[in-house]
Amino acid sequence: MYLFEPLCPVAREEWELAECIIKSLGQTRTEEFLKLPITKNRTQPSFHNNRSFLQKVDELPHGAAWSCKKVGVQGNQTDETGQPMREDVELWMRNPVECIKDLIGNPLFKDHMVYAPARAYTDPAGLHRVIDDMWTADWWGNKQKELPKGATIAPIILATDKTCLSQFRGDQSAWPVYLSIGNITKEKRQQVSARATVLIGYLPAGKLDCFTSDARSLAGYRLFHHCMSLLLQPLISAGRNGVEMTCADSLIRQVYPILATYVADFPEQCLVACCKENRCPKCLVAGDERGDPLSSPMRDPQLIKEVLEKWKNGQHLAEFEDYGLRTIYNPFWADLPHTDIFLAFTPDLLHQLHKGIFKDHLVKWCLDIIGEDELDAHFKAIPNYPGLRHFRKGISTVKQWTGTEHKEMQRVFLGILAGAVPSQVLVVARAILDFSYYAQLRIHTTESLDCLKNALSVFHANKNIFLELQIREHFNIPKLHQLSHYVQSILLFGTTDGFNMELPERLHIDFAKEAYHASNKRDYEEQMAQWLQRQEAVLLRSSYLDWLLQRSRSPTVTSHVDDERGYESDSDSEIEDSQTQPCSTVPANMAPMVHSLAKKPAHPWQSIQHLVTAHGATMFLQAFKSFLQKYIPHNKIVPGPQDHFDVFRQVVIVAPSNPQVNDSQKRWRIRATPEFAHIRYSRSYLDTVDLRVAQVRIIFTLPCQFGTYSRTLAYIEWFTPLREPDPSSGLHQVSCSTRQLQRNAAIIHVDEIVRPCHLIPKMGRSVDRRWMSANAYELASDFYLNSYIDLDTFCAATTVD
Repeated sequence: MYLFEPLCPVAREEWELAECIIKSLGQTRTEEFLKLPITKNRTQPSFHNNRSFLQKVDELPHGAAWSCKKVGVQGNQTDETGQPMREDVELWMRNPVECIKDLIGNPLFKDHMVYAPARAYTDPAGLHRVIDDMWTADWWGNKQKELPKGATIAPIILATDKTCLSQFRGDQSAWPVYLSIGNITKEKRQQVSARATVLIGYLPAGKLDCFTSDARSLAGYRLFHHCMSLLLQPLISAGRNGVEMTCADSLIRQVYPILATYVADFPEQCLVACCKENRCPKCLVAGDERGDPLSSPMRDPQLIKEVLEKWKNGQHLAEFEDYGLRTIYNPFWADLPHTDIFLAFTPDLLHQLHKGIFKDHLVKWCLDIIGEDELDAHFKAIPNYPGLRHFRKGISTVKQWTGTEHKEMQRVFLGILAGAVPSQVLVVARAILDFSYYAQLRIHTTESLDCLKNALSVFHANKNIFLELQIREHFNIPKLHQLSHYVQSILLFGTTDGFNMELPERLHIDFAKEAYHASNKRDYEEQMAQWLQRQEAVLLRSSYLDWLLQRSRSPTVTSHVDDERGYESDSDSEIEDSQTQPCSTVPANMAPMVHSLAKKPAHPWQSIQHLVTAHGATMFLQAFKSFLQKYIPHNKIVPGPQDHFDVFRQVVIVAPSNPQVNDSQKRWRIRATPEFAHIRYSRSYLDTVDLRVAQVRIIFTLPCQFGTYSRTLAYIEWFTPLREPDPSSGLHQVSCSTRQLQRNAAIIHVDEIVRPCHLIPKMGRSVDRRWMSANAYELASDFYLNSYIDLDTFCAATTVD
């Protein structure tokens, strides 16, 4: 019987076993499993040992094949005989054109694939443009005009990131090269399990001991470019002449694979750009002017190639030093058609914003002003909020930071600084946070891009306060200068979430670290490539079998080819139509807000006295009487201590999505004070005439003796109306609202609650050390409304259209 017969039930079961083995067991464990008596006598698979099992796996179809290229490197050191020392390194690679064929022809991506550029608008008249995916931005449309009529562009997204493979011993490393195409929507590319980004090579990551220490770095740079040239060689002819490819919609198109964007951290960007790390890899700004808001000319690939060539031939031009170039005479991008490598570098939110400007600079500057102990105390006093990381011991004890923790700090940082630093420092911090939040939007408009530029302008206009406080001596910071290129990159290639360094770092787990751990740690590159090829073969087979199973269950099979167009359809009309007709990428989501409760109350039959003591609802009876007078005026029963109420733990609000933040619906949990836990209050906007803050203490239903009433109720305690925003922080201030020295309480309908919010106590320069996350709401009386608690709240507070 042939292994994995598609529709044979027995073979299907054997396939599931094989799939489990290849994904979960190493070679030794596989051998042990197949030797078990229960496996040999009862399961009886068609493979009896690990070798025969792998032979069957190797017979399966797989993607582009791996090959190894030996590269000889001659160093500047000599051996015992006086001969120059040599070192052979290995370049493991796959044909990038074949990988692109696999991606663009994958039927699983059919509903997530775009073949032509278009301009997207929020309105049918085409007056308000939006920028979302790469196909809505300018680069694709501009390149389309340079190609023959009917051409289809496959915008290549390359990413490189050297990574360490061994954690506790040894210094083994790998240098993966990842590839995707802009035809696939960014949402699908971000799904690691979708395999919309593929590995096309491992660059040599050796030490090059044949060179002296002073020459080793430059030799490594040249080796990188040489290996990248070998790896990307097939793209030269394909980008010039095009290649026929069968696409996911079953149409055959003449596809031109063109390098569009290059995702890398700053050192690797400089490596690719052949420039020193004290220069900008995108523009020609002087090395000592990167802290100023200047508009410098972009680097020109043709000019850079000419300068390098003349320097190689002995013509020592001043431009070589002015541009901060390295003696790399054969950059890999030199012959790639239609490619501007300097424009291709995309924003790196992880290293430039979250870790760079925010954590390594802004937090450090503010730490020098406030002091370590005081800043820790401020963080400890931040009240809880669903999903918020609470730094219970402050931030000084955190030894290893991740991108997630940097973002968690940003959510509360401005409220922590308010009152603790000079107002101009607060303005600078707000500008950096505004820039960070605007840069993360999934959809941009002209207005939001203007806000992005304005935030950077505000920073530059106020940054000298750190010079006056002697915190900084200069602002010649490479990562700060990179922020000036964000708007241009978004206009050219789409929003930043499509080109984030977080994805390659996540891919390292699947394509580097797990592959390395599956090897015997010696000559591991070959074993990694073989392991990955087998994993890919199993994945492809699983996808195929799932498709066959769905097809066999379907009563009819729908053709992928339109009868009127078929395979011979000219794609020119598709391209021209997409360039001239407005296309909305921001669907109007008019779904109503839904408030959901549990089927049964968590705390049934609760007395008023219990509500007062357990929930702190001191004004419950008075508020309940006022509610009855307003909404059930004909009620004759006088409420009193004898009444009991069914109390719910929380209400879940399902709200329409905000396309600038996320495609999925928002789900918020508004929790009332539970009897059995630490006091933990949710804060909620309440939609009366204006938005107003209140504390939700009890969620309950009306007892039956007061009549039939279908709407769920909430006992809340008001805060004062929102005051004008603080001019420095931009945060609204609120205070506890009182009447006759008692909390201003009310009973409202649960469906009047609009959304949760987060309050940060006003702590001033020195916070009361008694304040902790559990009691800050009780001990403090004045608060800031935190508009940075999440991106959705930020958008609502800043009214980004």
